[in-house]
Amino acid sequence: MERTQDVGRRQVVSAGIASVMGWGMDLYDLMIILYVASTIGPLLVPAGSTTLQLAFVYASFAVTLIMRPAGSAVFGSFADRNGRKKAMLVAITGVGVSTALMGLVPTYAVAGVAAPLLFVLLRLVQGVFVGGVVASTHTLGTETVGPRHRGLMSGLVSGGGAGVGAVLASTVFFVVSSLFPGEAFTTVGWRVMFLSGLLAAALSFFVYRRTEESPLWAGKDEQAGPRASRSPLRTLFSPSYRPIFLVNLVLVTGGASLYYLTVGFFPTFFDTTIGLPKTTAAAVLIVINLAVVLGGVLGGMLSDRIGRRRTFLALGIPTLLIVCPLYLLTSTLTGDDVALVLLLCAIMGLLMMTATAPIMIFLNERFPTAIRATGTGMSWNAGYALGGMTPTVVTLLSPEVADIPSRVTAVFAVMAVLFLLGAAIAPETAGRDLRAVDAPGEQPVGPSAEHQPS
Repeated sequence: MERTQDVGRRQVVSAGIASVMGWGMDLYDLMIILYVASTIGPLLVPAGSTTLQLAFVYASFAVTLIMRPAGSAVFGSFADRNGRKKAMLVAITGVGVSTALMGLVPTYAVAGVAAPLLFVLLRLVQGVFVGGVVASTHTLGTETVGPRHRGLMSGLVSGGGAGVGAVLASTVFFVVSSLFPGEAFTTVGWRVMFLSGLLAAALSFFVYRRTEESPLWAGKDEQAGPRASRSPLRTLFSPSYRPIFLVNLVLVTGGASLYYLTVGFFPTFFDTTIGLPKTTAAAVLIVINLAVVLGGVLGGMLSDRIGRRRTFLALGIPTLLIVCPLYLLTSTLTGDDVALVLLLCAIMGLLMMTATAPIMIFLNERFPTAIRATGTGMSWNAGYALGGMTPTVVTLLSPEVADIPSRVTAVFAVMAVLFLLGAAIAPETAGRDLRAVDAPGEQPVGPSAEHQPS
């Protein structure tokens, strides 16, 4: 049993807030592009096809996700060797600066082909830093809280952080689209969206500086403090850990796809398929992301009760069976059906996040302290790099905008099955001791271990 009595409530709360903020700002900076996809596509790629323009924007989004494993390799190793807090401070600053610079990119009409190339380059740089944020934020939170509430902390960070980031992005989108309506948003508003990344980075940096280091990494438990004696990345891809990483990859790729094909795709879906005005879409997205926050908390709490694997399976199956028909039904609605659009999409977001909320704590519980940031970050970011390509696949498979709903539904169903497959072959990890271990192996987990007092 892990001894966490020396960790005070204040430190737990501080670590939780910092982790949620880090996750939220990560998602905020990353998702801004989804809110302006239909606007910047024609500005950066003057193609004749709307779907090709959207495909470029989503490809730019996917490029960031592809670079996230590189960020995890760099910052995960740094966090495992030098601490979670230091890694967070550097990574979040880099995310904010690279995001803001996207707001200064010239249009194709001004700079020609240099415009999209510069934009993609900045997305690559942002991806490295975002990978660093993921490698450190969640690990700090789950290593600080007691074993009985790790699932809840995971849900708060994954669902709450994602919800906070998306709500903030939706709020900024609402404000900016109100201040710069119509043509003004096309010329100035989208730039303001990206430039706001500096404010998000400054806020996160202030919170992180006041946060204490992870007690497990810092060695406050006499059995929990070993630093990595060799390269954490080399250890992760050794024969001992490689099978663990591959199972994680299947699960995360499926879960990431479910997120990006619902909450991540909704901004474009509302604009191109349903025809919601920008300010209305922003208000709807705020409510939907509050449902995501609730789903994260519920899924995390449930995983503390019944286990991570059982939560994946018990909620993943209803997500597959319910979300697909709801997506098709929503696609038949118009801008006059705001209340129904909100209700159906909130249900989809709630189901998706409740089913996938325990993924991060599952990953944390798969690795020892010495490589936890690297292992968790690489598993998460590699899976999200693959899952993040699904919106691009959907747009490329859609000859016309009218074809998008059927393609989204089909791809969602395939990726939901992949998520369930990953859950089926994964071991149960709830109740596992997070202290560093010398070698991988599935520690026996029983119901009593899950509910040991913290």
